[in-house]
Parts: sequence; structure tokens; C-alpha cells
Amino acid sequence: MPETSTNITNNIVKKKFVLKRRSPNQTNYKIDYSKELNESQLSAVVTKEGPVLVIAGAGSGKTKTLTYRAARLIEDGVNPNSILLLTFTRKAANEMLRRASNILDERCENIEGGTFHSFANKILRKYSALLGLKNNFTIMDNSDSADIIKHLTDNLYPKKEKRFPKKNTIFEIYSKSVNKETPMHNIIEKEYPNFLDVEDKIIEINKAYVNYKRQNSLLDYDDLLLYLKFLLNDHENILNKLSNQYKYIMVDEYQDTNTLQADIVKLLAKNHNNIMVVGDDSQSIYSFRGANYNNILDFPKIYENTKVIKLEQNYRSNQNILKLTNTVISKAKTGYKKELFSEIESIKKPILIRAINSQMEAEFVCQKILELLDEDINLNDICVLIRNASMSFNLEIMLGKYNIPFQKFGGPKFMETAHIKDIIAFLRVILNPDDTISLNRILLLLKGIGSSGANKIIPAFQKKDFNVLPVKYANTVNPLVELFDKTKDMDLQAMADSIITFYTPIFKEKYDDYTKRQKDLEHFSYLTGQYKKLDTFLSDLALEPPDNSMEGIYKNNIKDEALTISTIHSAKGLEWNSVFIIGAIDGRFPSTYSFNYEDELEEELRLMYVALTRAKEDLFISYPIDMYDYKTSMFLSKPSRFLDNIGEDLLENWDIEEAGEE
Repeated sequence: MPETSTNITNNIVKKKFVLKRRSPNQTNYKIDYSKELNESQLSAVVTKEGPVLVIAGAGSGKTKTLTYRAARLIEDGVNPNSILLLTFTRKAANEMLRRASNILDERCENIEGGTFHSFANKILRKYSALLGLKNNFTIMDNSDSADIIKHLTDNLYPKKEKRFPKKNTIFEIYSKSVNKETPMHNIIEKEYPNFLDVEDKIIEINKAYVNYKRQNSLLDYDDLLLYLKFLLNDHENILNKLSNQYKYIMVDEYQDTNTLQADIVKLLAKNHNNIMVVGDDSQSIYSFRGANYNNILDFPKIYENTKVIKLEQNYRSNQNILKLTNTVISKAKTGYKKELFSEIESIKKPILIRAINSQMEAEFVCQKILELLDEDINLNDICVLIRNASMSFNLEIMLGKYNIPFQKFGGPKFMETAHIKDIIAFLRVILNPDDTISLNRILLLLKGIGSSGANKIIPAFQKKDFNVLPVKYANTVNPLVELFDKTKDMDLQAMADSIITFYTPIFKEKYDDYTKRQKDLEHFSYLTGQYKKLDTFLSDLALEPPDNSMEGIYKNNIKDEALTISTIHSAKGLEWNSVFIIGAIDGRFPSTYSFNYEDELEEELRLMYVALTRAKEDLFISYPIDMYDYKTSMFLSKPSRFLDNIGEDLLENWDIEEAGEE
């Protein structure tokens, strides 16, 4: 008997269904992108092909955008090995890839990510022979380069003019010429006109410097980029191979790229133009390092059919801070117009404080910090920003008086300390025996050996024939030879510890404050324990050096909480609940030097924008009215011109008055 409809329904287990609206264009993505991202971020993330310029305002989630775009590409079936992520710090690249792996899976770990220089180093090690380089070349830092320039200058021109540029100035001229792809004459004429009369000598020293590096297998930071561009330009097969391998290129902080880096990116994208650059033209503050502000401005002109996306929602600061920020940056004469906004509301407004003098300004800051601590603001979440490192002198004294612990950024770097450079010189010679500049540094550490003695000893090391050593040097040099023989087959940390043991007696005699510096040596030993290969360790040290000496970290016995004092340049990318900007007086911020140069003044304005946008809740800007300017022989007394004509509705104005002790 056939089943009736009634029998069928009686035999079926009934279920309830819930209808859920499907997002437009939704596929089987693991991540709900429309839920995780705002409209502008989503637009950037889902755009797969062609050139894209993302103008990411301060605090607008650019890292999140890049992270989710990497995940989206992989979910769209792109091979992770085809994605190249270029950043300005390895930490930034690692953080993005870690986040992408957390939200998707471990496939993101196969994305090629790193700094321009680390990427160049990797490619050059692989193809060094095509450029006539040895693949064990040593990467020098800027101070190494300056030392070589001094050595060559002294040899070429032992009797120099009274007004001859110092070694660091000569190196800056060379570096800017390379990074800006501008003739040295133009750099000297614009920035160092007082040295035009010795231009021929500067150029001659540069030729000697280039030859010296080639002969000794040395590359400076600029060479890494320069040789990579040579490789891509001169070897089309390599260019096509790399361009086809990296089919999707993403560049972070594009406003900080120099001309050479922009050229490299264009070459790598040659076969597809699938390039997304993310940056904020309003945070372009590194022209002194060679950054080219026009790279981000001209991107749509260079890459046809560029899609421009603006990220304007800020997730860091309250709306009152952003109202001030928008007003200040609107004074800029060039750049992409944007209006930052936030859903974070607050009754607090930014405050401009006028002090009688720098001492009173410093005392006010200390008192206000104590008030913030009473409001349960953690000391780690408070920062004092300064235009340059010298502007916090009075404040540091006052903080000591109030017993407020602090750490300062923007001063000496760990890798720039002489004792650490001494240790690194030993390791460099072990890796690259042709590195005579490092060998010379080591020999000058040994008792009884001066410059002339070192010049006689170096050939023995180059020939590996120590029988030719003058007798008077043999007893001094033999322990060094034994050290090199003993350490060459050790693991890296054991090698470093043996060098430190050899160096310790020299170290104690060379530095009166060696007890303070001892922590740096201990930290260096710890760092070597994180690596297996000497060449990788030395490359990473050169390309991604640790920021601060351990002496600075332990200053004032800081263990947990500490106020941060930082230059604005060092604070870029960071944020705090409460921010003080001190010394905001016209003539210092902006500096009098910038008054006659429109591009310099514009960069100072962008620097103020960066400072303002570090604050989440509290923003205090202060200035003294008794500062003397020796260039103009005038007292400075007005607030920064960037804060001129801003109404009380955006910026409250306070005068400091002493009310006496409680």
C-alpha cells in the first residue's frame, strides 16, 4: 500500500531551522572579515589585484589591515611563498605574521617577511657571485663606515684644511647621495655649502672608500640596497624569477622609504603590479635618514589605476585629542586630506601650559605625574616627549628629586657602545678574515700596539704566516692567534664567552666605569645563545640591532614601573594613556633652522602631529617663556606656531602658578 503524505510526515523527525542572512559575496572563509574590519579596512583587505595605496591615519589599525590581508590572500588560494611583506623592523614583520597565523593557521609562517635590508642581505648572499662579491661579506654599521672614512682621509690628506668635514659628515654625504640617488655635488651644495671648496677631496675619498670595501668584502647599509638594485637591473633572469615568485607585495610605512627602496619595490613588482603600500604621509618625519616624502605622494602617478583607500577611524585617542590633531595637520600645504575620528568620548581636552622657566615646567610635569598616579594611571602608561634628547635635562634632575623612576629613549644605542663594538670585531674577523678594519680595532686594544704596529701585523694575519711578525709583537699577538684558532670550531655562545674572557682584562683597564658596562657583556652573551650560526647572528645585529644598552635599562634601579622619556622620532608607532610634550616653544619646536625652508617646516609640523597622536586620554603640551636662542640673540617666549590660533574649545590654556606646598 503506498504511503500517504500523512504517513510520511508521521515517520519523520521534525527539526527547526534558523535562517541566517549571508553577507554579500561570502564564500567559505574561515574568518568573517566583514565582522572583524571596518568598511575601509575591509576594502583594503579584499582588494587582491593591482596597485593599492592605503593612507592609514595614526591609530587606524594599519597593522590589523596588513595582517588580515595576508590571511585573506591565503584563504583565496595564494601560495604563502608568493607573498612578500617588507617592513622597517623585523619585529613589525614578525608581529604581523604571528597575528596572521593566530587568526588563520600556521600557513602564514611561510610568508616572506622582513626589512628591506634583511631581504636584500638574503638575496645578495645567494647571488653574490654575479656581483663579484664573496658571500661571507661583512655588514658594517654607520660608525664602522665613518671609521674607515677617517682612516682613508688621514692617509690621503694628512694635512687638511682647517674647515674640513668630520668623518660622520662625509659619510652622511655619501649615504644621502646613494639613498636619494642624487649626485654628491647636489647634496653638498644644498646641505653642506661650506664644504664646496673641498668637494673634489670628498669625492676622491668616496672613491677610495668604495675600493676599500670591495677589497675587504665589506658592505654598508646603503650597499645592501644598492647592490640589490644592481642585481635586479643587470640580470633580467633574476629579476623575472623574483618578480614571478613574489606575486603579491605589501610594504609597511611606505612614507619612510627612500628613493632606492621605492625603485627596488617597482622592479620586484614589474611582472604583475600587485603591490599594496600602507603608510601615512602625515607621519613622514625621517628625511634626515634619506626618506623621500614624494614616494607616497606620487604613488598613484607611478602606478596606473591605483586604488586609494583612507583609514580614518582611530582606535587609540579620544575624540577631543583628534579634533586638535586634525586642526594642526590641516595647516600642512601638501599631503592627502583626511579627518581622523574616534568613537572614544571624553570630557578631558588637551591642555597648553605656559611656565615661567624650564625648572617650573619640569616641576609641573612631576607634580602632574604624581596626580595621575593617584588616579591609578600606571607609570608605564605615562610618557614625556621631547623634540631632541637635550631638552629633558631639567626634567631628569627634577624626577630624581621626586624619586620618580624613568627610562629614556633616543640616546646611546646598545650596538654603538665601544665595548660591544670591540667584542663584535672579534666575531667579524672569525667570519671574514679579510675584514681588516675589525682586525685593526682588535690590535689597537692590545698593549704596546699602535697604528704603525697594527699596519705591520695585519699582513701576517692576511697571509696566515706569523713567522714574519716582528719579534717585539710576537708575545702580544700569539695569544690572539691562539684565541682565533681555539674558537673557530666552537658553538656561537661558547665562542662569544671565550672572546669575552680574553677581552675582560682589557675591558677593565680601558673603562673606569666597567662595572656599569659589565651588564652589556652579559646581555651580549645571552643574545648569542639565541643563534646557531655566526653569519646569521652578525647579519641580524647589523640589520636589527638591540635598541638600548642595559645600563640605560637599569638606570635608577628600574625593575617594573618607569616613566618613559622619549624623543618624538623614537616614539613613532607607540602609545600611552597620558602624554606630556615639553619644550613646545617656537624656535625649538619648530626649530629656528626650519623657518627659512618650507620642506623642513612641513616636516616639523608632521613631527608635532606624530607627538599629538601618541596620547590616548590625557595630553599636556608645555613651554617655558625664558629660553634664549643664540642664533638670533633673542629670548623665545611664544608657543609653537603649530598651536597658533587654536580656540579654547579644542585646546585649553593654563598658566602655572605656585600655590605652595600642601
